[in-house]
Amino acid sequence: MQSFLNIHWNINPEIFRIGGFAIRYYSLMFAAAFFFSYLILSKIYKRESVSIHLVDKLVIFIILGTLIGARLGQGFFYEFGYYKNHLLEIILPFSIQQGKFEWTGYQGLASHGGAIGILIALAWYCKKYKQPFLWVIDRLVIVVALSGFFIRVGNLFNSEIIGKPTNIIWAFIFERVDFIPRHPTQIYEALCYLFIFVILWNIYKKRGTQQKRGFLFGLFLILVFSVRFIIEFLKENQEVFENALPINMGQILSIPFILVGLYFVFRRSIT
Repeated sequence: MQSFLNIHWNINPEIFRIGGFAIRYYSLMFAAAFFFSYLILSKIYKRESVSIHLVDKLVIFIILGTLIGARLGQGFFYEFGYYKNHLLEIILPFSIQQGKFEWTGYQGLASHGGAIGILIALAWYCKKYKQPFLWVIDRLVIVVALSGFFIRVGNLFNSEIIGKPTNIIWAFIFERVDFIPRHPTQIYEALCYLFIFVILWNIYKKRGTQQKRGFLFGLFLILVFSVRFIIEFLKENQEVFENALPINMGQILSIPFILVGLYFVFRRSIT
């Protein structure tokens, strides 16, 4: 029996469109993630008397690493059947259908691919500007957790990454998908990531300069990917091939990150 308290969600993901160009809520959430990340990182660098110019460079590396990694992850982990015949669309922010170009923005961003892209970009940044990798990443993961909150809100506006059917009174009916009450898993994840941000930020403010290097990075990996692993049980699989797996692709890809996190949390301090 459907509850009258179910939330009917039918938000147009496009704020406005001019021809083949559209501005989407998802794009704004992505921009907000980088904007607030820059503000917080600038505050951290000033607090520790590190040149603010290094933040500018870091943000450029992270934006590129996130976008490239997340798009490659989406193309190869989840939608290879489509992108193997449309390789350019993995990188380009538009689709090519029957010789016509349509602006899509960067829809379809795999968080695991984004995580890998960030790690590679950060390693390159640290080598180029002679910065200690673990020192930088301990501070970077604070804002990455906050960014996860904004990205999942963007997924909500897109009516994507939906949950499984449920009878709970706060279920969402994503009318652009179907009329079945479902878990609003985007909100579950968004709130968890926001809470993880608060945890990491408070640990940093109290013990950041004394904490062993790599601890915040490890704690971030454990918390974020454990949350991701658990909430995946409430999500619909994103691709058909996942139905044949004992656990879905998101859970499979989360396990190595959790193990790496455990290593950094429990390893001995190395300066």
